[in-house]
Amino acid sequence: HCGFTMDAEGKKMSKSAGNGIDPADVMAKSGADVLRLWVASVDYSQDVNIGDEILDRTSEAYRRIRNTMRFILGSLSDFNDLEHSVKEWDALEPIDQWAMVRLWQLLGDVERAYDEYKFHVVYRTVYDYVVNDLSAVYMDATKDRVYAEAPDSPRRRAAQTVLMNIIEVLVRVLAPVLSFTTDEVWEHYPEAIRNRAGRPANVQLAGWPEKSDFLPALPDAASAKALADDFAVLLEVREVVTKALEEARGAGLVKKSQEAAISVSLPADMLAVASAYDAAVFEELFIVSEVSFAEGEELACAVTPASGEKCPRCWNYRTLGGNPNHPDVCERCGDVLDAIGFTEGE
Repeated sequence: HCGFTMDAEGKKMSKSAGNGIDPADVMAKSGADVLRLWVASVDYSQDVNIGDEILDRTSEAYRRIRNTMRFILGSLSDFNDLEHSVKEWDALEPIDQWAMVRLWQLLGDVERAYDEYKFHVVYRTVYDYVVNDLSAVYMDATKDRVYAEAPDSPRRRAAQTVLMNIIEVLVRVLAPVLSFTTDEVWEHYPEAIRNRAGRPANVQLAGWPEKSDFLPALPDAASAKALADDFAVLLEVREVVTKALEEARGAGLVKKSQEAAISVSLPADMLAVASAYDAAVFEELFIVSEVSFAEGEELACAVTPASGEKCPRCWNYRTLGGNPNHPDVCERCGDVLDAIGFTEGE
């Protein structure tokens, strides 16, 4: 059963009322994929509404999805999956492993929604994933690695490996809806992949993602669930940390999260989960310079200015001069400058 298409006020469209919307006008203004995304976003079993304000919201959602894929492609410009992919699961950082498990969960959710012809669930599932898991967490947390590590750094290649998996899934699951955009993404893959012999000329010929396509291979279901459960706790902590950092910025204590040292108190069960991971995991996840944990009755976060000096290259607060060749930056950035052959005075 299908509902009627109504205007923004819930009135049935008709010629006599003059409240119809010509799809050609929408495509001329916003492009065909915005119209296709609107169609996918509504529950067609009910009456559906369309109007300028609704289409503006759809356009904004489209931009979020498009810009996310654009950001991922930009982060992969020097990536060749055959040469640079991390092959072993344990070579990934914990947040990389979480992102891979989360991507596999997304694929399963999207497959079920397509199988049941619930296209609005496909839309909502992908949109929430893009906004909440990618933009707000994974891409934000790994920017430092992608931008500031040496090009061939194993940690940078690990993040790129995950981003490659993500774009490979997103471009395929969105192809039935955003046909033109996903074809454009397909044509702007990293050069080494784009020019590979035998690659499908069009995303519509690329096939559906399978678990066997993931590289590195995903762990068994029990291990994946344990990791997802851990990160459910860690991301709950991150929400509290993020709120505390916003308040610290509002109070003028810090300008950017990298300027902060945070002390988190948390109940014993949550502390047990957090204690299984190195402090560096949380510095990356929270995008701060120092993290410490202590047991407390409830989850809370205190923010203080970080010790050390601001590295002018990566903006993290560290001890500068650890690499004698580059006394004005942190040791990590000094090592990177050595790796890329940069000398002072250039």
